Amino acid sequence: MTTTVVIIVAVVLVGAALCFLLVRGRPGGGGNLRRRFGPEYEHTVAEHGGDTEAAERELAERVKLHGSLHERPLSPEAREGYAARWAVVRETFVDSPREAVLEADALLARLARDRGFPDGDRFEEQTAALSVHHAGEIGGYRRVHTAAHDRSDTEEMRTALTEARALFDVLLGDTPAEPAPPGRHRTGKTHGTEGRTTA
Repeated sequence: MTTTVVIIVAVVLVGAALCFLLVRGRPGGGGNLRRRFGPEYEHTVAEHGGDTEAAERELAERVKLHGSLHERPLSPEAREGYAARWAVVRETFVDSPREAVLEADALLARLARDRGFPDGDRFEEQTAALSVHHAGEIGGYRRVHTAAHDRSDTEEMRTALTEARALFDVLLGDTPAEPAPPGRHRTGKTHGTEGRTTA
């Protein structure tokens, strides 16, 4: 009788342990999602008012919808063209920060589309797909998109443009940031020259 009870308890414990490991290891598991999405996990939880279950359902759905997306390579000419347009954005910021962040937002949308992500006309869908593959950089894109469409001040726009550069570099092919143009400082405001940027 005692041996039978021990065997039953052992079977139940082994079954419970296996269930626990399966739940923890499943693609939508909270620990895996937190590791995969990093800051984007926290952003999504905040978007759901702290409801981690709802946030994890959304993130798991993003992985299901966009996890198999394969990024298309850019031709050398396309890479050069995008790099040149970003340099123009940086120069434009000096005299017209609002115009620069609008162009940066549009440029990121086009670059993401050309790499195979959903079209930028559907911003939420595009950022959802990007977050699955570039979770660490998606926050900068959101920030520049917000700055382009609200009343952000110059410093907020500068910060947004700088943070958006991370996603731009990754989508362009992990190219290093450009050096500052000659005669320009990369340290933010200097004596009333609002337009200088490190982006």
